[in-house]
Amino acid sequence: MKAAYYEGFGLASEVLKVGEIATPAPGPGEVLVRVHAAGVNPSDVKLRAGARPGATMGWPVMVPCSDGAGVIEAVGEGVDAGRVGERVWLWNGHWRRQFGTSAEYIALPSEQAVFLPEGTGFAEGACFGIPAMTAWMALFQDGPIDGQRVLVTGGAGTVGRYAVQMARLGGAAQVFTTVSGPEKAAHAGACDAAINYREEDVADRVMDLTSGHGVDRIVDVDFGANLDATRRMIAEGGTVASYASMGDPTPALPFYEFMFRNVRLHMLIVYLLGPATRRRGEAQLRGWLEAGALSHAVAAAFPLDEAARAHEAVEAGEKLGTVVVTV
Repeated sequence: MKAAYYEGFGLASEVLKVGEIATPAPGPGEVLVRVHAAGVNPSDVKLRAGARPGATMGWPVMVPCSDGAGVIEAVGEGVDAGRVGERVWLWNGHWRRQFGTSAEYIALPSEQAVFLPEGTGFAEGACFGIPAMTAWMALFQDGPIDGQRVLVTGGAGTVGRYAVQMARLGGAAQVFTTVSGPEKAAHAGACDAAINYREEDVADRVMDLTSGHGVDRIVDVDFGANLDATRRMIAEGGTVASYASMGDPTPALPFYEFMFRNVRLHMLIVYLLGPATRRRGEAQLRGWLEAGALSHAVAAAFPLDEAARAHEAVEAGEKLGTVVVTV
């Protein structure tokens, strides 16, 4: 089969190759998926570059990307043969595994191939594994958010844009987001307020918008960089669910300030979402997809032969949406 692969860490243009490798066969409990699109996420390009913490080349050859979408072509022992022909979206394709989704085929455990409703395209389905499920995890892993006041930092990001939509769908009383300008505000979508953090004090504006209550939940793209604002605007009993801290990877934590306000801090990584909780998220996502309730942002699509360009587009940091590789 044709695949993008690398044999060592480095620049995309230098280490990513496209060529023929062996087509996998599904083992017991696995499905073989004909990939139609692979999602290229920041974590994928960091791993290929050797920039992910603790990254090592565990195999002599690795195929990148954890997210994707396609059609099941064969099943292994113990898997319902009725799944052949099923449209699916994929998760954790390259998490602690050698062969990811940037290839014509991938064999992986059957639970990692999730039913994709007919009305959703493969490119859009390739956005679900990390961006959509991270948004869902940050909002709903610990229960319903009905009536909560929610702030999504970085609402124009791949996770943030989904989180703004899901907060509304989940019954939040108010949904706010932070952006860096009008274009980002428009991309983030409908919310109660898009706060330009370059022009306004975010915490002051949030406290004003909530009549001094603060926000009950923050979905946070940069925990360390936003910590000062967070401590000023998180409500008593509130939750901070953060999936990155690039601005300050080792912030000094104001423990007692948070403790005496009963604040819950949740540093999350979607790769390790537990099975039962993941099934709950998949079911909710399916319902929204079948209802046409979610909009998706595919920033750019590159053919498999141009996988290196797709990685470079993610690294450039200027995209609005998810970059995909079409196979």
